[in-house]
Amino acid sequence: MTDILVVTGLSGAGRSQAADDLEDLGWFVVDNLPVVLIDKVVELSGEAGGEITKLCLVVGHARHQAAILDAVGSLRQQGHTARILFLEASTRELVRRYEATRRKHPMSDGVLGLESVIEHERTAMSPVKAVADLLIDTTGLSVHQLRHQLVQLFGPENPGDSLQLSFSSFGFKHGVPIDADMVLDVRFLPNPHWDEALRPFSGLDESVRDFVLGQSLAEEFLTRVQELLHLIVPAYVSEGRSYLTIAIGCTGGRHRSVAMAEEIGRRLTAAGHHPRITHRDINL
Repeated sequence: MTDILVVTGLSGAGRSQAADDLEDLGWFVVDNLPVVLIDKVVELSGEAGGEITKLCLVVGHARHQAAILDAVGSLRQQGHTARILFLEASTRELVRRYEATRRKHPMSDGVLGLESVIEHERTAMSPVKAVADLLIDTTGLSVHQLRHQLVQLFGPENPGDSLQLSFSSFGFKHGVPIDADMVLDVRFLPNPHWDEALRPFSGLDESVRDFVLGQSLAEEFLTRVQELLHLIVPAYVSEGRSYLTIAIGCTGGRHRSVAMAEEIGRRLTAAGHHPRITHRDINL
């Protein structure tokens, strides 16, 4: 059965931000969903051939939530794991957020003031809050702190897996990738290009790989890179980053950078990570 998370709460308390964070964590997210469509969306997700195992339903403001408790109860009777996450914040904080963004509260009727509208919604949502499985008060939380809490609650067992590590080999003569967060230069290693027997091959071939990794500096470099990643990956996760792209370059992007990117990926995979490895210039 599908693991279902219903995200609800006060308008302005962070539902949309939570939706973005949960999507980064691998949940299939349907945002601003009327309660009457919950059963239909769950039914359709079950027809996806098992591709959707974690479904996040972000329900709109209080006008949409009259039947939320019955809907969740029905899902549980069907055998689904269904939980309710309720987001709230203090009235003063919600007023500050709406004034800062100059957005209209979705329940505003043009008669009541903003503070009164917020309190009216809070009262209307109190039955849902009372039975919620999880409650997060976002008063005073930054977007990074909210993401950290969601990672702790709904992320992978290894928090580092919430950060997508990508390694891309490239050739400096073709230009440095513009999307790289960090660039590592391996042109200090001997170049297989100058060996006529190795020139036709790439860093994916065993002969080139053995030549590159057989250098004493290569092993030390790889060890230092692993130590660097061990230091910075938890920090990037704490800062709420979802992606870290590291470009590894040599002259042409065919031999040394390819072999080193592949070896770094192999070592990280053995350590329990799931890095993405690409080779931009290998066929140029």
